[in-house]
Amino acid sequence: MSKVTEPIEFGVDAALVTEKFTAPTNPVSDAVVADLNKICSTSIDPADTAQHGRDWWPISMHWSLAGQVLRRPAAVCRPRTTQDVVAIVNICRSHDIALTVSAGRSGVCGSAVPLYGGVVLDTTEMSAVVSVDAESGIVEVLPGMFGPEFEKLLQSQYNLTCGHYPQSFDISTVGGWVACRGAGQFSTRYGKIEDMVVALEVVLADGTVIITGGVPAAATGPDLTAMFVGSEGTLGVITRVWLRAHPLPTFELRRAFMFATFAEGIAACRDSVRHGATPAVLRLYDATESKRSHGLDGTQCTLLVLDSGEQQLVEATIGVVEQSAARHHAKPGDVELVENWMHHRNDTSGLQALSRKGFIVDTMEVSAVWSKLTSIIAAVTGSIMAVEGARSASVHLSHSYLDGACLYFTFASEVPPEIGVDSQYVKLWDAAQRAALSSGSNVSHHHGIGINRARFMAESLGAAFNVLAAMKHALDPSDIMNPGKLGLPTKRGKVVWP
Repeated sequence: MSKVTEPIEFGVDAALVTEKFTAPTNPVSDAVVADLNKICSTSIDPADTAQHGRDWWPISMHWSLAGQVLRRPAAVCRPRTTQDVVAIVNICRSHDIALTVSAGRSGVCGSAVPLYGGVVLDTTEMSAVVSVDAESGIVEVLPGMFGPEFEKLLQSQYNLTCGHYPQSFDISTVGGWVACRGAGQFSTRYGKIEDMVVALEVVLADGTVIITGGVPAAATGPDLTAMFVGSEGTLGVITRVWLRAHPLPTFELRRAFMFATFAEGIAACRDSVRHGATPAVLRLYDATESKRSHGLDGTQCTLLVLDSGEQQLVEATIGVVEQSAARHHAKPGDVELVENWMHHRNDTSGLQALSRKGFIVDTMEVSAVWSKLTSIIAAVTGSIMAVEGARSASVHLSHSYLDGACLYFTFASEVPPEIGVDSQYVKLWDAAQRAALSSGSNVSHHHGIGINRARFMAESLGAAFNVLAAMKHALDPSDIMNPGKLGLPTKRGKVVWP
């Protein structure tokens, strides 16, 4: 069984880790802890609460090395059943205690950080495939199941796959995929997680258990399932998920292409998808990333293509991609580049190594329509490099759709001594995210919002943000569910970041 993988070591013993944010919060008394312990295993161990005070948010790696987390929970509960979750929610509501849902803690925006202390509800003990409707291709799974165990069971026992392989696959859970609206690296074929969700079981802030969805293409009013996908624990606790699954592929083809410019590569990806080709992998890297990751000379852009499924469909798909690439002056590349990517695609060792040396390294992904991608790239990379201390800004195209694509930026910066890590990080993100928004992108494609992007939500959604805030207030009037996230108003004091 997979376990939570910590992002980086603490600079002190975990029990000695201190908090950066210490706004007043309702205490979790010994009596409340005792009541929680009657429901399920509940920990107040300092090392345990320190680990639950962080996720893979890159800035928090710097804090960890300095012996800090943003905020510790007072207690960590590990329920095993939906009724356990109901009981925990009821206790938190009755004592006005903030409740943050946690699992693999692989998010990179602080979504799992308990900003107002309180109780963390760790779902990793809720880990099982409950049932499989093989005829319909629907899998019922508990939220704390990690990716490798989930796919191994589906493939070995049922000859099925959900096809969801995020970069965090080894260290993330099904519930986390849904709550943060993730995307897998095979999404051009299989879709994002919201395309896979059939139904959800959710525990609301008043302890009510609801089930949303369950049948294909329903027209029973607004899509209530969609309301909870991507809600990051602010509207309820996801306790059960039903997902669509596909037969295991029987055939695979790979290709690599080289382009003189990133714009030509974008055009080839656009033409491929708009002509009906949706290979599982369609990833285009700019010259900087092609040199860094693929060993090229820094003058070419790399397109990696992989598709798997029924042979006739795969061959037709790859044929369309080849024609589109040729129309935009591509040259054939070494197909071994795809194999190398498959082996190293989830390696994050560079992030930890550079963080230990004091550098800021992070990624920002947004999506937009095809016609705006090139202007967004110019605006974002230019804005990042205009920040004092910035050393690199690169991009790749990672997920393609009929009308647009996801741009995934990577940036690195030194920290000017007079500024400090936190201020430099804010400057970089303000420059990058606001350049993207003003050029026509959304605020996030699959990393979610959490704490880091909360300040951009209102300007991204405009007047529609008030609808989201109204939903939050209606479902959680006591403001116990992951307060301080998604940029939503909270009664618990000013959000600390930035």
